[in-house]
Amino acid sequence: MSKKRGFDKILLAHGSGGKAMHDLISSMIVPAFNNPRLEPLDDSALLQLDGRIIAFTSDSYTVDPLFFPGGDIGRLAVCGTVNDLAVCAAIPLALSCALIIEEGLPTADLQRILDSMKSAAAEAGVEIVTGDTKVLPRGKGDKLFINTSGIGVLPPDRAPLPGKAEAGDAVLVNGPIADHGAAVMAEREEYSLRAEITSDVAPLNGLIEALLAAVPETRCLKDPTRGGVASALNEIAAASKATIVLDEESIPVRKPVASLCELLGLDPLYFANEGKVLAIVPGDKAETALGAMESHPLGTGAAIIGEVKQFDRVPLAVKTPFGSHRVVGMLTGEQLPRIC
Repeated sequence: MSKKRGFDKILLAHGSGGKAMHDLISSMIVPAFNNPRLEPLDDSALLQLDGRIIAFTSDSYTVDPLFFPGGDIGRLAVCGTVNDLAVCAAIPLALSCALIIEEGLPTADLQRILDSMKSAAAEAGVEIVTGDTKVLPRGKGDKLFINTSGIGVLPPDRAPLPGKAEAGDAVLVNGPIADHGAAVMAEREEYSLRAEITSDVAPLNGLIEALLAAVPETRCLKDPTRGGVASALNEIAAASKATIVLDEESIPVRKPVASLCELLGLDPLYFANEGKVLAIVPGDKAETALGAMESHPLGTGAAIIGEVKQFDRVPLAVKTPFGSHRVVGMLTGEQLPRIC
């Protein structure tokens, strides 16, 4: 039986990565397919196959504009799918590529995107091995949508991550947050700051392997894409029945991104990231995890940004420079549609 819904129509907010999307998934999608492999709602499903653990994931990309500083829809699709496998502790092996193309898309743009996908796949050490192509009539789509699925495998000596945080754990991120959301927003709206802001889109499997080698006790990994760091940590805290407290002064944000957020009155904790991973590790392993991140090129600017505590009324709070705490919930509404 389906969970009671609080909405009658699908809205843009249902794709935001925040509370509305969570409500859609929990009230309609999970009950519709109802099986134990889907219910954890991890970034990838973990399946047993001939004694091995296989990770399987799928994602669709509708970003507008197709090209933005630091990347494009093709690089985004490859990196996003690789990262969904990697945060489940799997080694990515192969991807699919399904293209839904609107009639009239310049072939030069399509070639540029395909070249970008090839380059990103090589960077991640995976191959694109299958796919599909469909063309919609002019005016029935929006240039190009991409769906990518991916498979990976857990090494024989690696168990799945617990996926839950414990009191005393530390929260880390591998560098400045909010770059991707800020880059797409600045490019789309042609803000003067756009020349200074670049998306962080990148494959994280190499950095995650370095982290897991150094700290095999890692509890949880999450790439904070739609809904940003705030929504991702709310999900982890809720699943763990714990409270996560962040230190606002420890959260790395590049100055141009912080300036854009201040200008628009937006919180960088809700901006999408496409080259960042949140890691929850035992508190006594925090410095080791930080060193492992910093040893990788994608770990420049890594930081310990918070800690996990026994549940205390709210899932996520941020300690301000003044010593007070502010509650940070999941993203509500749609901060910026068509972000990934």
